[in-house]
Amino acid sequence: MSVTAIQNKTGQVPQGMSADEWALRCDLAAVYQLSDMYGFSDMAGSHISARVPGPEHHFLLNPFGMFFDEITASSLIKVDLKGQLVGPGNPEELNPAGFVIHSAVHVACPELVCVMHSHLRSVTAVGMQKDGLLPISQKALLMWDLVRYHDFEGAALNMDERERIVQSLGPTGRAMFLRNHGALTVGATCAEAFCYMYRLDIACKYQIDALAGGRDLNWLQPPTVKHTAAQGAKILAKGGFAECGKLEWKALLRKLEREKGTSWRT
Repeated sequence: MSVTAIQNKTGQVPQGMSADEWALRCDLAAVYQLSDMYGFSDMAGSHISARVPGPEHHFLLNPFGMFFDEITASSLIKVDLKGQLVGPGNPEELNPAGFVIHSAVHVACPELVCVMHSHLRSVTAVGMQKDGLLPISQKALLMWDLVRYHDFEGAALNMDERERIVQSLGPTGRAMFLRNHGALTVGATCAEAFCYMYRLDIACKYQIDALAGGRDLNWLQPPTVKHTAAQGAKILAKGGFAECGKLEWKALLRKLEREKGTSWRT
């Protein structure tokens, strides 16, 4: 059971919904609210999804037109892998670009529960640079072996692009630059996807600040880059001492409750 479900003071699951789905909805709503708090939102643009437990292959998305700070557990819409709404809702609430990007991962990688897409200024800027993320900070190097790139093909409205998105991500990618567009992070939990986005954002901010200074960079030697990347692959992986999202999530939920209350769990 998720931390959110444990902390849900009402303990009330909507009629006709499983406890597991409600717990996931609460976690995903928390990611939306935290994303707004940390500056990851883009008005009604970008989206975050989560795969609903069970054999139906459904996933949750934000209704198109709602801002991240408005999202609650019950406001999320549920869709199938064909882009059809499941249950209540208006078909116009489904962002077609959001469906293409998220369904690509949910179709091919059922083990990845959460897919987070952002238009972060820092990450988009680095993704527009030819060399992408540079191996010049610890934050970048700890993610080095998990970062991937996907070339820009225009607005993500072509269903054929889904296969190429999955190919770019590969079996071990956890953070992917969508060149000239934004970024994608994925995780076995909502916490993991959120914390990879946070780490990617900080790494990109460090890089932009360093390049803006007009001074020579302190380039690291290849053996150091390789060693630190290997460390990161172990440290952040499942079972690592700083498994991505595992340690941070409880504190993030406490911070969210202190600053915004508990309405996201409704």
